[in-house]
Amino acid sequence: MFPRVSFYCIFLFVFFIESKCQEDEEEDPNQNIVRIGALFEVDNEEKQLALNLSVQFVLTQGLLPNYQLETLFEVTKPDHPFAALSSACNLLKGGALGIIGPPSEENANAVQSLCDFKEIALIQTRWDAEQQRDLTSLNLYPYPPVLARVFVDIVEAWEWKSFTILYENKEGLFRISELLRMYNSSGHTIVVRQLDNDNSGDYRSTLKEVLKSGQTHFIIDCSIDNLNEVLIQAQQVGLISSRFNFIITNLDLHTIDLEPFKYAEANITGVRLLNPENSLVKVISTAIHNHNSQENSEPPPGWTVQLDVALIIDAVGMFSAALNQIVGMENVKFKAFDCETEDNSMFGLNIITYMKTLTFEGLSGIIKFDNKGFRSDFSLDVVELNQDGLIKIGDWNSTEGLKISRVYPEAIPTNELSLRNRTFVVITALTAPYAMMKKSEPKLTGNDQYEGFGIDLIKELALMEGFSYEFKIREDKANGQKQPNGEWTGMIGEVLSKSADLAIVDLTITAERVEAVDFTSPFMTLGVSILYRKPTKAPPSFFSFASPFGNDVWITLSGAYLCVSLALFITGRLSPSEWNNPFPCIEEPKYLLNQFSLRNSFWFTIGSLMQQGSEIAPIAISTRMVAGVWWFFTLIMVSSYTANLAAFLTADTPLTEFSSVKELAEKAERSGIKYGAKAGGATAKFFETSENPYYKKIWEYMASHPEDMPKENIDGVERAEREKYAFFMESTSIEYEIQRHCNLSQVGGKLDEKGYGIAMRKNSSYRHILSTAVLKLQESGKITELKRKWWEERGAQCTGEEASQEAPPLDLVNVSGIFWVTVAGTVLAFVFVCIEMVLYVFRVSLRYKVSFLHELRQEIKHCFAFDSSTKPVRQKLMPTPEEESEKCPENGDNKINSEYGFKPEIMRE
Repeated sequence: MFPRVSFYCIFLFVFFIESKCQEDEEEDPNQNIVRIGALFEVDNEEKQLALNLSVQFVLTQGLLPNYQLETLFEVTKPDHPFAALSSACNLLKGGALGIIGPPSEENANAVQSLCDFKEIALIQTRWDAEQQRDLTSLNLYPYPPVLARVFVDIVEAWEWKSFTILYENKEGLFRISELLRMYNSSGHTIVVRQLDNDNSGDYRSTLKEVLKSGQTHFIIDCSIDNLNEVLIQAQQVGLISSRFNFIITNLDLHTIDLEPFKYAEANITGVRLLNPENSLVKVISTAIHNHNSQENSEPPPGWTVQLDVALIIDAVGMFSAALNQIVGMENVKFKAFDCETEDNSMFGLNIITYMKTLTFEGLSGIIKFDNKGFRSDFSLDVVELNQDGLIKIGDWNSTEGLKISRVYPEAIPTNELSLRNRTFVVITALTAPYAMMKKSEPKLTGNDQYEGFGIDLIKELALMEGFSYEFKIREDKANGQKQPNGEWTGMIGEVLSKSADLAIVDLTITAERVEAVDFTSPFMTLGVSILYRKPTKAPPSFFSFASPFGNDVWITLSGAYLCVSLALFITGRLSPSEWNNPFPCIEEPKYLLNQFSLRNSFWFTIGSLMQQGSEIAPIAISTRMVAGVWWFFTLIMVSSYTANLAAFLTADTPLTEFSSVKELAEKAERSGIKYGAKAGGATAKFFETSENPYYKKIWEYMASHPEDMPKENIDGVERAEREKYAFFMESTSIEYEIQRHCNLSQVGGKLDEKGYGIAMRKNSSYRHILSTAVLKLQESGKITELKRKWWEERGAQCTGEEASQEAPPLDLVNVSGIFWVTVAGTVLAFVFVCIEMVLYVFRVSLRYKVSFLHELRQEIKHCFAFDSSTKPVRQKLMPTPEEESEKCPENGDNKINSEYGFKPEIMRE
């Protein structure tokens, strides 16, 4: 059975072979106009409106300043590939340089084949369980395997041991595949039920059955069009109440009316990719609301925008930004394309390549792609329904996972609920960016002379809770260490001695410190990582021309060349049509000649692979089929090689000395790399107390080389910048330093998870109040805003640089489809050659009235006589045995060949 991709490849091949070539193309008079097209499958006004609004979005963002952007769209039938191809061709005739959509799988595969052929940028915005790396297409929808982890993390956070999954269709099963893997006989028990087997729209029977089962935890996977009805019917059967808990997988949960369920006290949790409070989302929401509503009512902020609508706008924005990087200030002429010509776009591959390297802030958040071209790095809001509507209770991202922030500290006595009219002494250290001296004339005094992240955080807490504060500076910048006698030094010691009430700086919450003092909820999460010099560029390899393909592809390609050459040789000998008259002037030759000798067969395939051709032309159906699939195979392979070679030539291959702590511990001694951490800090303590063998090895080196343990972080940073020195420090501090030291970078990920907190004395009455205030600042986004201010906006010098990535070679999985097409075509050719031979022998046996099996054996015997490229021809006149004996009394050799009527010397020739 042919793979799905091969069907569309053959379909496109026939589509273009039968078309007529046009000799000349007209230039587009509107050469400063850029057009992008979209394929819709239903007449959706919101998507069409979003396409129009995207032009204004591009204009206001200044993404394509030197060109005028226009949009085109076509409405086609769902799952109708031919109609989708026709609509896509109409968009190309209209001058579209890129195409957005279509939603359905069948149409998307057909349009994908067209865009590959014409090298047109195809931007998908649909959920696709089978996303694959492709040269001319890109999908802005979050990568499904990563998205599925979100719901696994929520189930684990909620500690569900058993639950029921209610899904709508086959796509839903793919989306919940990660949840199904959680099943085990001793742990999670999972029941899977389809909501509506017969597509009647009545879900009550299924919902009643799960209600009777006694299950209280449910996961619902349903389209947004039907989700509201499912919830209504669930409420009708009694499932929406305080006993039951739901997780909704649809990312558009926020767009439906949840008013009827707000007071039912059911725990309904969902996720969203869009932030309704985003100013751009609000603008789009208002435009859609004004377009759909006849009244002048005020629209809810951002709640009406669905994800597919936002992704269309993001697609146009990214397309414009990528095209602007390609053309720049040049006055490039864009022309329309016709499906009936062989011309292709010179921008499509470049547009997709640039889009894959962009980090773009759109309506759906930060959009960036991994090295395989998938959107695997994204962030989601976790929301929950209560009497106030959907509220954000946490967030999820692919780096740090799930973080729930809805849990507040335990209730505290009423008489301690206020910090008003209280004054705190806050100790800190002049450590950038947490606390720094202001550069001002005249000289400032008091709290006004300090600035930084920690300074602003205390200021926000004071405004929220109404207390006063006075900063005290620790000159030696020591956070605090526990002495052998049990006493503490540094800022921890000052808090314990009541010289200060609070301590704020990059103060890590550790188990040892928690025994001595109390901390607020963490205002920042972090982990230990490595600061090191950016990798240098690797010199080009001698065999760099082989880099675009992996070793498995080269080996398989060689095998395919050998097998197809032998297949062509065998089918050429088996096919009667390939045995030709070597003397055109003789009508009845004594023997026939076959052009497909073993040498010629190998020459024909290598000529095709090198795209040079040969003088040999197949005649039979079977040999033409083998040649055709081989030509198609070489077309795809050579195109893939050329495209990936361009990526290798333009990409910088970094020469990394190490990529993890394990490699550093193993290679440091022989490569001359030194490393260390801040002496007496929490990072050094982390390695000292770790049970990991590699971390122990790191600590043994640190303990035996105190000269590599700087007293201040800034000393370690400066040393890492000028010599081969790896400095261990907190990831947040690394983020700050690499924004200001452009030749430094973070190596590897986080080695642990911890947080910074505000320290105070044990059992302080104000710990609960400050912890609650910190959580509220986190939920409101104020802490994120402060971090952006001090990390990225103040003094950052390297924000515009991005580390180049090595272009990965194409593996066998990337091109396996074309190999299977070649195998299928070759097998089919053998079927045809067998049919052709049987029909030929049958005609000969009828014409000369000889045995069919005898004639078949003779034919096969001559075909498999590989030492000769000639075959005798049966003569029309068949002499009787008596006549033959009279003419040739000594007919030793003649008797052997009497049935074919030619002489032994001809056979020898």
